Amino acid sequence: MSFGGKKVIRNLSFEIMTGEVFGLLGSNGSGKTTTIRALLGLYQPSGGELLMCGKPYSPQDITVGYLPEERGLYKKENVIDVMTYFGELKGVKDPKRWSQRYLKRVGLHDKSQEKIEKLSSGQQQKVQLGITIMGDPKLLILDEPTKGFDPVNRRLLMDIIDEHHKKGATILLITHYMDEVERLCDRAILLKDGKAKAYGTIASIRKTFGGKSLDEIFVEVYGKNE
Repeated sequence: MSFGGKKVIRNLSFEIMTGEVFGLLGSNGSGKTTTIRALLGLYQPSGGELLMCGKPYSPQDITVGYLPEERGLYKKENVIDVMTYFGELKGVKDPKRWSQRYLKRVGLHDKSQEKIEKLSSGQQQKVQLGITIMGDPKLLILDEPTKGFDPVNRRLLMDIIDEHHKKGATILLITHYMDEVERLCDRAILLKDGKAKAYGTIASIRKTFGGKSLDEIFVEVYGKNE
């Protein structure tokens, strides 16, 4: 993937197994979000391909829930209307009732009639996560899902993500929190400058780096000037 002649993703290749939680790791500017957007067709890559079960990917092949790092909500509308609208687009049965149950669970039931723009960034992220998981997508792509959350709310959202994994969803998790990777991920890839610096199971990555923790590995990789 190139922008203005500058190659930002270089010969990157990895695979995600059905039903696993896969961590896409790296510092800001390492190519994580660009990789996802290219794979989803939001960017046009200069080369490469995405295969689903050995065949070229088509959006009709699998239901995907994508949580972008930036908010993608209608800020002038109220919470319950926005969630219900997206639920209808996804074909969710009784999306208003589903949304009300979800809002109660994440502590936003009293905000259902508030306009999105009146919510804090963390509250908006909860709404966006709810929209993402509506309809139980088979593939969840979560870009910094707990960014800016306190420990209590981080644990709540991690529990919700874990529940969908147990239902059989395949999850691609982009995060800077290595404890989330340790807790949730089966395998991971660590990017730097659009290239893989580590790839495999969490145990094999740690073994390659002499048994260091993922935090220590991250510091080691990004502490090198190349």
